[in-house]
Amino acid sequence: MAKLAVDGGSPVRKTLLPYGRQSIDDDDIRAVVDVLRSDWITTGPKVAEFERALADYTGARFGVAYSSGTAALHGATFAAGLGPGDEVITSPLTFVASANCALYVGATPVFADVRDDTLTIDAARVAERITTRTRAIIPVDFAGQPADLDEITALAARHGAVVIEDAAHSLGATYRSRRVGTLASMTVFSTHPVKHITTGEGGVVTTDDERLAERLRRFRNHGITSDARARQEAGSWFYEMVDLGYNYRLSDMQCALGISQLRKLDGWLARRREIASRYTDALSTLAGIVTPVVRNDRTSAWHLYVVRVRREVNGISRDEVFRALRAENIGVNVHYIPVTWHPYYRARGHHPGECAVADAAYSELISLPIFPAMTDGDVEDVLTAVRKVVDRYVRA
Repeated sequence: MAKLAVDGGSPVRKTLLPYGRQSIDDDDIRAVVDVLRSDWITTGPKVAEFERALADYTGARFGVAYSSGTAALHGATFAAGLGPGDEVITSPLTFVASANCALYVGATPVFADVRDDTLTIDAARVAERITTRTRAIIPVDFAGQPADLDEITALAARHGAVVIEDAAHSLGATYRSRRVGTLASMTVFSTHPVKHITTGEGGVVTTDDERLAERLRRFRNHGITSDARARQEAGSWFYEMVDLGYNYRLSDMQCALGISQLRKLDGWLARRREIASRYTDALSTLAGIVTPVVRNDRTSAWHLYVVRVRREVNGISRDEVFRALRAENIGVNVHYIPVTWHPYYRARGHHPGECAVADAAYSELISLPIFPAMTDGDVEDVLTAVRKVVDRYVRA
C-alpha cells in the first residue's frame, strides 16, 4: 500500500494542481492588446459588444456588465428596489456575496435550507420562510446546477417578490431545456478567473426588462444618466445624477477579453462535462465518497465538482481527506462555509444549526479540481490521489 504524502510518502504530483484556473490564449491576448492601442481602454464600445454577446448567448434581451459578480448582485438588489424593512431569502451554502448584497441596500437576508441531493435552495424551505416583508428570493445555482427555478418563481409571484438568480456558477447550464440567463427577473453571472469565462474580475446581469436594465446601467455609473462615451458621441458635456450609484464599471480591456473567451465557452463546457463524467464513473463506487447529483430536467455547467465524504461509512473525516489530498498536490477546496457560521452573521443572530442540511453537508464537502485546461493526466492524478487516500484509511 502506497504511503500517503501527509505521512512522509511521495506525492502523486510534483506540483500543485489548483481546483480552478483561467485559460488564456494568444487570441485573448491579441484582443486586449488591440484595445490598448485604441482610443478607448475604459468604458467604450467593447463593453456594449460584450454585453450584447453574452445576452445573445443566454437568450436574454439585455446584458449589463459590472466590475465583479458581487457588484452585479448589488446592482440587481438596487434595480429591484429593495431597501430597509425588506427581506431577501437566499441559500446559506454559498459565497457571502449572495447574502451581503441584501445588506448593501439595507434589506435583511433570510436563509432557507438546501436540498440534500443537489445542495441548491429547497423551495419547500423557501415557502416556510416567506413573510409579508419578503421582497426577493436569490436562489444560488450551486456548483453549476440550476436551482428549482420554476417552483421558486411561482412562490415569488404569489407573494409579490422578485427572483434574482445567482448564476455565478452556471453560465451555459440549462433548466428544463431553457438556458440560464432568462429564467428569472434578473440573472447574475461572474467572470472571475475560476469561472467559465473571465474578464479578470467582472460580472454581468441579464434581464428581459428594459426598465431594470436601465436602472442597472445607471447604478454602475454613479447613478448618472449617460456615460462619457455617449456624451462624446453626442458632442455634449451635460449629465445628471438621478440615483445614488457606484463606480462599478467594467473596462473595454476586460470586455475585449470576455468577448474572446465567450467564443470558446461551448468547448470549455464540453470539457468540464467530460471531466465530471470521468470523476463520477471512477468515484461513484468508492467507499464513503458520494458524487454529485444532477437532476434529469437540467444540465450543470460544472463550475465545481463537489464530493461528500461520509465519515460513518469509511471512518475518514472531510478534514483528514482534505489534508491528505493537499499533501498529494491535489488543490482541493471547500465550498462553502455556511454564511450563517461567519462571525459577522453570528453577530446578527445567525448560528450553526439554523440550516441543518447545509450544516451537515458542509462537514462533508470537498471540491476536486475541474477546469478545461486539465489534461487527461491531470484527471488521472486526481483519481489516483483520491483512491490512494481512501484506500489507506479504509484498510487502516
